[in-house]
Parts: sequence; C-alpha cells; structure tokens
Amino acid sequence: MTQISPRGGGGADVIPIGEAPSAVRVPSQAPVRSAVLGRVGVVLVSHSRELAEEAADLARAMALTEDPAPVAATGGQPGDGLGSSALLLAAAARRVDQGHGVAVLADLSSAVQTVLAVLAAADEHGLPFPVRFADAPLVEGAVAAVATASAGGDLAAVVEAAEETYRQRKL
Repeated sequence: MTQISPRGGGGADVIPIGEAPSAVRVPSQAPVRSAVLGRVGVVLVSHSRELAEEAADLARAMALTEDPAPVAATGGQPGDGLGSSALLLAAAARRVDQGHGVAVLADLSSAVQTVLAVLAAADEHGLPFPVRFADAPLVEGAVAAVATASAGGDLAAVVEAAEETYRQRKL
C-alpha cells in the first residue's frame, strides 16, 4: 500500500492511479447491514418441497459462513403433491423476515405466476414489507442471493446478485 504524506509539505500528494480509491470497482454501493441488526431473508419456491429444501441447503453451504441469512424453502401444496401454494409462500416470507426485506425466487412459470399473484395482493396475504421477486434461475440465484444476504447486502443487492446469475453463461 502506498503511503501518502500529509499535505502542507512542498508538493502535492501523488497516488498511482491503480491504487486510487476510485480505481477499485465496488459491485454495489448499497448499504450493508450487520447480522445483529437483521438481514434480508430469502424464499425459494419450487413445485417440489424436496427440491426447494435441497436448493436452500446448497445455498446455505455455499454462503461459507456459520451464520447464513434466513432461507425458507417452500414447494408443493399444503396437503401433498407438486405445485406452488400462495399460503405456503406467504408463511415462508413471514418466517424469514428480519425487517430488511425478503427476496423470492421461483423455479417454473406457474410458480412464478403464484409469486407474482401473491405480491400483487401482499396485504391480503400478510406479507412483510418489502418483498421482491428475483427473475433468476432457482439454484444459481439462490446461492448468489443467500451469499449476498449473509454478507449483509440490502434487498436491492440481494435481488441484483440473484438476477446477475441469469445473465451468466455456463460456457
């Protein structure tokens, strides 16, 4: 690291451009919250409860922390079977809410439609505020969202991290 002499001497301070604070690209200028104050929660909605739970487990493990952000997995119907449920989604959002927002990811188009319908009637469903849908692949998006939330990112940063995975090609 370059030492900078205090002003007042004979010359101006010089910082090599590569070491200037503006040269370092910061992915998000979003405020970061401490885990003590709460973090953004993440809800994973799949047609299969088991698939959602496995994606949540993977995302928690990939967050590389002993204390990952709260994640809820929901899938299937309240009784049993495949599908997505507004009731289960709303309950999951309330479980992970720590007062800083909830990001929701879904797997298939009918699950996306369920999420969007619940968000459109947020008060009726008793959703915490704010809740945002992330247009992202379920697994990759979940990993990015949980890692970002675990690091203290705000809701905008969590959603952006998830959605960025949609734009990343695998080859």
